[in-house]
Amino acid sequence: MHKARERARALRNNATDAERHLWRFLRGRQLEGFRFRRQVPLSGYIVDFACPQAKLIVELDGGQHLARARYDASRTALLEALGYRMLRYWNDDVLLRTEDVVADIYRELTKSFTPPQPSPSLCEREGATATATATATATAIAIAIDGYMETDQSLTPSLSPQAKGRAGEGCS
Repeated sequence: MHKARERARALRNNATDAERHLWRFLRGRQLEGFRFRRQVPLSGYIVDFACPQAKLIVELDGGQHLARARYDASRTALLEALGYRMLRYWNDDVLLRTEDVVADIYRELTKSFTPPQPSPSLCEREGATATATATATATAIAIAIDGYMETDQSLTPSLSPQAKGRAGEGCS
């Protein structure tokens, strides 16, 4: 694994013109907030660009890929078996038709992606039990604060009316 990371780093430092050009459009979450990584080690291979969130891989092919079609096909099959979708573009397409390539990547990112949903609140997860516990806890805190303030008014300012109202609230 260590060798793959070193190789990926070397590839990042020696990117092709097409890779550098496309990276300007993919980096920094510019496509609807999707994060891309470049030259990523993945299952023994190093992919040009990967968006782990959308399980999408973008590969740029130069002339050398004509001779390696069988290798590329087996590599694609393995990565697709892991749940990744693969997009391939020729270097010339990236350099000459950048807008079309970026638009195609955007369509693929958004066509079947459901963004992650926020976690449900504690009240939604635990229901009435959480409501009763939260109400009892808030009430106990309010009583303790009020009792403390009655014994030494000079140390602590009084609890605001809004905070006193919230002390008895539970989940709604």
